[in-house]
Amino acid sequence: MPLHTLSRVTIGVPNVAETAAFYDDFGLTRTAPTGGRTDAVSFATLDGGDQLELVPVPGRRRLLGLDVAVDDADDLDRITHNLQRLDLRPTRSETELSVVDPGTDVRVRVAIGSRIVQTPFALPAYNLPGNIGRDAARADAIERTGRVRPRKLGHVVIGSTDQPASERFFTEGIGFKVSDRVPGMAAFLRCSTDHHNVLVQAAPVTMLHHTSWQVDDVDEVGRGATTMLDKDPQRHVWGLGRHHIGSNFFWYLKDPAGNFSEYYSDLDCIVDDQLWTPRDWEGARALYNWGPPPPPSFLAPEDLAELMTGVHG
Repeated sequence: MPLHTLSRVTIGVPNVAETAAFYDDFGLTRTAPTGGRTDAVSFATLDGGDQLELVPVPGRRRLLGLDVAVDDADDLDRITHNLQRLDLRPTRSETELSVVDPGTDVRVRVAIGSRIVQTPFALPAYNLPGNIGRDAARADAIERTGRVRPRKLGHVVIGSTDQPASERFFTEGIGFKVSDRVPGMAAFLRCSTDHHNVLVQAAPVTMLHHTSWQVDDVDEVGRGATTMLDKDPQRHVWGLGRHHIGSNFFWYLKDPAGNFSEYYSDLDCIVDDQLWTPRDWEGARALYNWGPPPPPSFLAPEDLAELMTGVHG
């Protein structure tokens, strides 16, 4: 595929300093903001580099920008042509293009960029039925003392007031591929070998639901969330559990602006498109395979009415 990486997200929040402190605790590393902005705060992951920028906005929180990387100018030419077929007119330079999806009100920037190269994680030894992989030794995970550090930005979930149109924008326009769907509700879309990098769901108002950040394994999911909740138990949203769509372990936390942030590990990967068949999912399987039931605030964020007032008021 011409796309290869979900590079970065830009989130507008009314309380930058407070929200930035959350992502410090979350394990991201502060970097210099892009464009020399003095009112923004940027963060990097271990493998993905600069992948999050928080900028001040009045009123409601929202996703402002989403960056995707391609290999060369031919990819940009192809995407420009496809967007024009959808009656969209991207802003174009030699190295990038940008265009706004009307359904989500998010500016998508597609730029020539490097692929993320990840150092393989050394698999810990497990004791399994009939297979002692760790004899007379404690589990690797309980000996870990370092801070949990996300490896990369995995995906972002955004609400669209016109979900079918937004799905066409990302697939027919930008070039994402469909991995799975929840009929009439959502589409799991990929721009890399990850099962999904963008999930577009139907919503009464354009909104950011959550960002998701890869960690090494399920123990890092648990260690990261435990550390976050030790500092502030009110950050808890939902977890620990395992999704059915995508298969990943998850734990969701809430930042001070109201955005959800997910630690995840063990997501499905699709290296050969011919070996994967997208499926439609409904009911509980559309949300999770095991774990505690999702709280009402996950399905409808507590500030949803406020977000709608900010748009229509």
